[in-house]
Amino acid sequence: MVNSSNVIAKETSIKGDIITQGNIRIEGKVDGTLSSKTKIVIGESAKLIGNIDTKEAEIAGNVEGEVRCSDILFLKKTAVINGNIFTKKLVIENGAVFNGACSMTDHAAKQTKSESNTVSLKNEKSKSEKEVAAG
Repeated sequence: MVNSSNVIAKETSIKGDIITQGNIRIEGKVDGTLSSKTKIVIGESAKLIGNIDTKEAEIAGNVEGEVRCSDILFLKKTAVINGNIFTKKLVIENGAVFNGACSMTDHAAKQTKSESNTVSLKNEKSKSEKEVAAG
C-alpha cells in the first residue's frame, strides 16, 4: 500500500503530466494530465487544464478536461468542471458547476465518449435545476 502524499502549492505552476502512486493535492496551476492510483484533490484555488485519471477525486477548484474515476468523484460547491466525467459514483454539492457529459457505471472510467450519457447541471444560489437525458 502506498502512503505517499504530494502537494502542489498555491503559488506553483507546472506544465507537464504528473503521475504518482500515492495521493496528490493541487492548490496551484497545472497544465497537463494528473494520474494517481489512489486520490487526487483539486483545491479551491487550483486550476487544472488537462485530464484526471484516478481511483478517487475531490474537486473544489477549476478543471478544464476529462475526469475519470474508477471509484468516486466528489464535486464541492466551489468546483467548476468543463469536460466529461466518467465515474462509478458521483457526489455533487449545491453550487458546483459541471458542463459536459457524464457516464456512471462500474466500468465508467474505461468508457469512451460515444458510450456516455449526457447530464446537464446548472446550480444557482437561489435555485437548483437538473436535466438528465440519456443519449
